[in-house]
Amino acid sequence: MNQQKILTPEPKVKVATHPLTRHAVGIVGGTFNPVHLGHLVMADQVMCQLKLERILFIPDAEPPHVDHKETIAAKDRVAMLELAIANHPGFELDLLEIARGGKSYTYDTIVELKKRHPMNDYYLILGADMINYLKKWHRINDLAKLVTFVGVKRPGYPAQSQYPVIWVDAPELAISSTRIRGLVKNHCSIRYLVPAAVEKYIAEKGLYHD
Repeated sequence: MNQQKILTPEPKVKVATHPLTRHAVGIVGGTFNPVHLGHLVMADQVMCQLKLERILFIPDAEPPHVDHKETIAAKDRVAMLELAIANHPGFELDLLEIARGGKSYTYDTIVELKKRHPMNDYYLILGADMINYLKKWHRINDLAKLVTFVGVKRPGYPAQSQYPVIWVDAPELAISSTRIRGLVKNHCSIRYLVPAAVEKYIAEKGLYHD
């Protein structure tokens, strides 16, 4: 009598699949000459209100809209940024534009970030005054397809734009880097306008006196 071999079917293995997780990341760019409390408050408020995972501070190498002679060395601007954001767990420094050199166009920066981190959704944080200038930006229509614009409301500037913008309310701090440089040049206090560590760095390095 022939015995037939009974084959036991292999148990089916269920492979757990998880949807790829996207990450919401804010961007604050600029010369940061120097970084001040207005930058930090704005970034912190947007991060909290929009529930962003983190904020990237991206200092430019050579801003396309400012005479580069008005900007101090990148190493000093970077050093002050490092000091300013050191104690915030959600703030990070990205030196992409410094490393690239030349004029810093936001479109080029976002394209590079998207290549490096395709699962990130980027939120470009701007003051309401800057929103008004978006139409003059390099490749603005292409940029609008790559990022979400976040406008921080300011008195005297309408919360409207021809581009899609998420508007956020934040405490208004009438602080500017230009004003801070002027105060330092005239030997006036910048206490409470910049982080204490940044104030100390400016004094120790003798910045903005010329």
